[in-house]
Amino acid sequence: MKKILITGGAGFIGSHVVRLFVTTYPDVHIFNLDKLTYAGNLENISDIESAANYTFLKGDIVDGPYIQSIFEEHQFDSVIHLAAESHVDRSISNPLEFVMTNVVGTVNLLNAAKHIWKDNFENKLFYHVSTDEVYGSLGEEGMFLESTAYDPHSPYSASKASSDHFVRAYSDTYGMPIVISNCSNNYGPNQFPEKLIPLFINNIRSNKPLPVYGKGENIRDWLFVVDHARAIDVIFHNGRQGETYNIGGENEWTNIDLIQVICKAMDKKLGRETGESEKLITYVTDRAGHDLRYAIDSNKLMTELDWKPSLQFEEGIEKTINWYMDNEEWMKNITSGDYQKYYSDMYQDR
Repeated sequence: MKKILITGGAGFIGSHVVRLFVTTYPDVHIFNLDKLTYAGNLENISDIESAANYTFLKGDIVDGPYIQSIFEEHQFDSVIHLAAESHVDRSISNPLEFVMTNVVGTVNLLNAAKHIWKDNFENKLFYHVSTDEVYGSLGEEGMFLESTAYDPHSPYSASKASSDHFVRAYSDTYGMPIVISNCSNNYGPNQFPEKLIPLFINNIRSNKPLPVYGKGENIRDWLFVVDHARAIDVIFHNGRQGETYNIGGENEWTNIDLIQVICKAMDKKLGRETGESEKLITYVTDRAGHDLRYAIDSNKLMTELDWKPSLQFEEGIEKTINWYMDNEEWMKNITSGDYQKYYSDMYQDR
């Protein structure tokens, strides 16, 4: 049975990837490695934890000896690497943590894969999942291409850019088979509520302020997380080795326009008068080094691998709001910290 290691599989994007692979490929064994930091939640994938082709491993990619030991024990054939510190504000407060996880952690995985595969790379693959933020900021025109020069502006994007470079260096230096994808902003079910969309859904429900950086003029391309997981699946199985694929949602919105869409949808969902939730908007001092605009050109992925996003934002945000409203207990567990008990309840106390 082929063995795939998915790192960060208890996180937001990773949990959707793990679920897709476990349910779609019963003849492949999926190993989910996650440190279970504040953003890792095994409740995200409780529906597949008893699957015969699934194993959870609790560990830190920064721990080189541990990473080496699990590669030697399980003999993984491929790696899909999603584990990362990803919140820009946190990177501004503590850049070294991002260097350790995103750079050192990635190199630990590369070293372990290189060692265990012993330069016999047939039917092996190291798939590194990255971000469009490595490209820097756009003006009013243009889109990020796979050939766009890197120009990171935050400690987070700098750490991800560095990890991308290491992955390519291991391909060029050692011949390791690799593929990289760079995605736009994700949204959807199971996202930790430090990120804009779940934070604002929860704050509106609780009648709390909606903090908007600057004037809300920053523009982002939004990708529904299930569509991202589908893209990862098709790139993993059919992408050309050594290539980079951009994954975007074809949904560009200014932050303030996006927030107004959320407010209107939440007013309708909660039975409030239209405009009631917008009264919660509070403008705050802009983030340091805040990039103005990101936009992804996904033509390469669409043309070569026949992928396209399935949802436009209005439909995706409705699905997302419905999920958070229908899973209030999940949100309460997240915001209270109770979700962190799940691992001990399900694994350590058995």
